[in-house]
Amino acid sequence: MDADMVVGYFGGKSMLITGSTGFLGKVLVEKILRVQPDVKKLFLLVRAPDIESAKLRIQTEVTGREIFLVLKEKHGMGFDDFIEEKICPLAGDIMYENFGLDTANLRELSKDIDIIVNIAATTNFSERYDVAFDANVLGAKHVCAFARKCTKLKMLLHVSTAYVAGEQEGLILEKPFLMGETLKEGTHLDIESELNLIRETRRELKANCSLEKAERRTMKELGLKRARQFGWPNTYVFTKAMGEMLLGHLRGELPVVILRPSIITSILKEPLPGWMEGIRTIDAVVIGYAKQTLPFFLVDLSLIMDVVIKFAYYKVTQINARTYPVRYPTVLDNRFRGTWW
Repeated sequence: MDADMVVGYFGGKSMLITGSTGFLGKVLVEKILRVQPDVKKLFLLVRAPDIESAKLRIQTEVTGREIFLVLKEKHGMGFDDFIEEKICPLAGDIMYENFGLDTANLRELSKDIDIIVNIAATTNFSERYDVAFDANVLGAKHVCAFARKCTKLKMLLHVSTAYVAGEQEGLILEKPFLMGETLKEGTHLDIESELNLIRETRRELKANCSLEKAERRTMKELGLKRARQFGWPNTYVFTKAMGEMLLGHLRGELPVVILRPSIITSILKEPLPGWMEGIRTIDAVVIGYAKQTLPFFLVDLSLIMDVVIKFAYYKVTQINARTYPVRYPTVLDNRFRGTWW
């Protein structure tokens, strides 16, 4: 399938996108509006108490960002009208059943949606277990439940992470997780039991009148403990794996696609070369290279680190056993000789 076919596919279709205020979400929204202005409607579900607040969040955290400058220049004075025509804000949250929308809005929305893209998630590696579970596990469940109500749905695209595979060696197959499957031999995962554990822990903390700081620490430690018990290194990838399990279990005949990106960072070319937002994962290293403040880093030369970066690859060349020169972004290679110490 070539790029023109992909662009054409979105013509005349309505999409529900969750997580549009995040980096990947706003990149997707901008890209669709720029290359396929004939998209029918983008429904953006954002956390907000009401529609006006949701609209304000989209204006300030999505369409008001620098990444939309090219689109603004293209439409000129008509940019605001174009955005109002194409984007419909929804005040809701995937953590809640039916996203917290009222029955009438939910019914009308289910008639319009052709494509759902679920990007919303908490990506904090050591997030509170209850918070991560609500967003990454129950969120996937609620998105799937809504998708089953959409009468003309053509695709549910769920963004997961490559690191649901955990810390494994060798060839790792791209296969779905079955319910109860874990990464540690001899263990079985019961998602309902995990939810009950979270609720019971909350009740105990409340009964003991625990301080907020102590509650936060307890829930973070619980998430890490449960993740490692079943073979995952942290709460984030553990809960994302459970989200995948639920989607596979509940999908029925739904056309579901699960996308597992690895590290997502800056943009290479369009619409703004090198654009990134915030500092996450390896962004600090990228910025260090760009500003010439990181002249080298220590590596183990017996290993290979593969870094996959969205729309951009960074090439470094060995000059001796301990150092690597600073190079600007290039599209030549995506393999770094060495790995982090």
